[in-house]
Amino acid sequence: MGCTEYMVALFYHHMKHNHDFKMDGLNEDIFFLSNGHISPVFYSVLARTGYFPIDELNTFRKIDSRLQGHPATHENLPGVRVASGSLGQGLSVACGAALAKKMNQDKNLVFTLHGDGELQEGQNWEAFMFAAHKKIDNLITAIDFNNKQIDGDVSDVMSLGDLRAKIEAFGWETQVVEDGNSLAEIDGALEFAKSRVGNGVPKAIILRTKMGYGVDFMEDDHNWHGKAPND
Repeated sequence: MGCTEYMVALFYHHMKHNHDFKMDGLNEDIFFLSNGHISPVFYSVLARTGYFPIDELNTFRKIDSRLQGHPATHENLPGVRVASGSLGQGLSVACGAALAKKMNQDKNLVFTLHGDGELQEGQNWEAFMFAAHKKIDNLITAIDFNNKQIDGDVSDVMSLGDLRAKIEAFGWETQVVEDGNSLAEIDGALEFAKSRVGNGVPKAIILRTKMGYGVDFMEDDHNWHGKAPND
């Protein structure tokens, strides 16, 4: 729920994407969900922007459903280009996709979304370093910074410290959206990032969100990270 506004802003307002889904993503913007466990909001936005019927959302996590708990590719679900059950891999995949667009002289963009707890995985930082070194400036990465992960506060489990300073030190242009659940603030940040494409520098947007946003008894409570409500 904390990423709903970002996903709506991205898919409805900013991405140039084709509902006639093809895995190569040529001549369109593409998106990689790295923190795959937030698949319900991803599937919801995909369905509502025309990738597959909205009624199929009722099959979520059921046997033989295309809507697995973590997005997977072997079900051939439109909109899903990479399996993201294992955290920490999405930025590496996105770097490859963004470089491929440059090689193909495709002017479209690559977007990603990551969890803050996910950034405890070291592979992310190799990818941050790689993207800056290769001047992957057609890549816009967003981070869901709610300071929550499955075992508690990110700052208690393994603190990320000054995340903006870290990412900037790796050579990225970085913005912080103080209200990551504000469509207007997200729209502004994405518009600015897009305006900077072509300057030789990858872009990051840190979204200060609330876990469980909009449901009073879930907000800011890590116990709801992987727990379904009762009736």
